[in-house]
Amino acid sequence: MRYPDYQTIDIQMDGNVCIVSLNKPEIRNALMEEMREELKNFFLAAGDDCSIRSIVLAARGSVFSAGGDLKALKHSNAKEIKERMEKSQELIKSILCLNKPVIAVVHGAAAGAGFSLALACDMIFAAKSSVFIQSFIKIGVVPDLGAMYFLPELVGRQKAMEMMLLGEKVSADEMEQVGVVNRVFEDNVVFDEALVTAKKMAENPRLSMGLIKRMANFNVLNELEQTFELEISSQCLCVESEDFKEGVQAFFEKRKAVYN
Repeated sequence: MRYPDYQTIDIQMDGNVCIVSLNKPEIRNALMEEMREELKNFFLAAGDDCSIRSIVLAARGSVFSAGGDLKALKHSNAKEIKERMEKSQELIKSILCLNKPVIAVVHGAAAGAGFSLALACDMIFAAKSSVFIQSFIKIGVVPDLGAMYFLPELVGRQKAMEMMLLGEKVSADEMEQVGVVNRVFEDNVVFDEALVTAKKMAENPRLSMGLIKRMANFNVLNELEQTFELEISSQCLCVESEDFKEGVQAFFEKRKAVYN
């Protein structure tokens, strides 16, 4: 199958493994609206592409993803946020419903929505120096794109609350210990190791792999819908608050936010 000339992601094939790379390093692979749309369209199309048997989701530049595009969010109102989130949630569902395994390869940092994107994948391989950050709280918003569902399921309520309420960096090693990350490798080999694993999975029968994902994610998808609704209503409240204005302003001014 021939894919369009995407502007924010890059598609390459290595045998039956498709390598999808976030390709906006100049903005630290912030999940701008165009990138989210292109990712969603790719995952929807990949399900019908017989040449693809497994997928590696990687990123160009120094980080996996710095999270949401704050420049776009800065002047958004609640109606625009609702529409944006509904589209973004479709991206997460496109990964969960895909009948092929997806390995996220995290290097540098996976922050905010970038962390959520990795959580939606079937496995996460991480570079030893990488960090994971639930950074939403730092700008006065709530975790979205399914993080509020996935994280407590993986690490337990107390650990998830610690990560979401503090918004601090968590090492790849700790993420492996608590069950978020499957494997941690030295920075210079993590991508190669993910590719080796993806190639192993590509040798498996397509039908079985697809059915395993379908069964594993059946309840996830049903329960996630409730979380998505709460995400939207909560985020709409947040973006119209003074806290959000202060958080974003402080981010761009590179200072610590001061909340009333």
